[in-house]
Amino acid sequence: MKLSQGVKMAWHSVSSQKMRTLLTVLGIMIGVASVTIMVAIGNGTAEQVKSQMQGLGTNMLTANVVGRGAVTSITLADAESLTDIDGVEAYAPVISSNVTAKYKTTTYSASVQATTPDFAEVRDYTVAQGRFIKEIDGEFSQKVAVIGSEVAEELSIDDPVGQKISLNGSLYKIIGVLESKGSTTTGSSDNVVIIPIQTARVALKTDAIRTIYVQVESSEKVDFVQTMLEFNLQTFFRNDENSYTVFNQADLLATITEVSTSMSTMLTYVAAISLLVGGIGIMNMMLTSVSERTREIGIRKSLGAKQRDILFQFLVEAAMIGGLGGLVGVVVGASGSNFAGKLMDSPASPSVNIMVLALLFSMGVGVLFGFLPARRASRLNPVDALRQ
Repeated sequence: MKLSQGVKMAWHSVSSQKMRTLLTVLGIMIGVASVTIMVAIGNGTAEQVKSQMQGLGTNMLTANVVGRGAVTSITLADAESLTDIDGVEAYAPVISSNVTAKYKTTTYSASVQATTPDFAEVRDYTVAQGRFIKEIDGEFSQKVAVIGSEVAEELSIDDPVGQKISLNGSLYKIIGVLESKGSTTTGSSDNVVIIPIQTARVALKTDAIRTIYVQVESSEKVDFVQTMLEFNLQTFFRNDENSYTVFNQADLLATITEVSTSMSTMLTYVAAISLLVGGIGIMNMMLTSVSERTREIGIRKSLGAKQRDILFQFLVEAAMIGGLGGLVGVVVGASGSNFAGKLMDSPASPSVNIMVLALLFSMGVGVLFGFLPARRASRLNPVDALRQ
């Protein structure tokens, strides 16, 4: 039997039982659509996290100080000494706190980062308006601030540069506005107010540094700089390793990517179960079809149809049902990915490779679960079939 002839006969059989075919195709469609949507959401989330982490810089180290005994922080001089390592391109000690920012009658809870001018380079911030803080601002403990786009928007400041805002009751002059960076795994990067680190004593009532961001010259030197930074911290805190932590941005990126991939794979496996359920539906339909068409099979065999012709006919029919379900499922999954992403507030990135694989897999499921009914039909005795 030719393939074209088998396809025509299969299409005639499938189209003659529209409701039964529709219900069977629905099971495969749900499975393929689920796989497509799950993978799209998983890929989109992984890409978003990767983009966010890369935006922070893969050659960056973050040292967090917990302290030991009475020493729970470091000074600006200590930060300079700890980061005096070959391969360090720039470093930025930070004093962080949350303050109440006020402009006229509008207030907003903002994150303050008291730091040095190198902070912009290390954390990849770009000034959209005005300028960033300078060394002279810190030397004279100037009450100046660079604000994020979210802070400017929430405080309803139309032309921020030159205006004054209140941080916990103290007035600061806005000298710059940062370009929007969006959100990262640690929160919004735009809800930030940056002031000179020497001014922190006034605004935050403290000069205790507990975080240092270190930018390394190249990725090849990251491991060396990390080892030396940990050694310096260990020496500073007298071998108390619980007093500090050093995070490698590249290692953190790899870990998050691995977790995202594992989650995406797990969700795909869960969604694939519905494909197997759809396959059982195909088997049930084909067994019913064989029972109903016993006499037809007997007539065809009596007219000279061989066992392999009957087997081929029913396998093509099963593959067609699986293919129809897969095709509709891919279309529904691709169009539903964006909707699901918006509903879950997560980006979705449909994978063409996964959609093609799902389509082929659905046809394979049809052939696999249709083989038993097809084999049963091909082995029917024509005499017994005609009697039935």
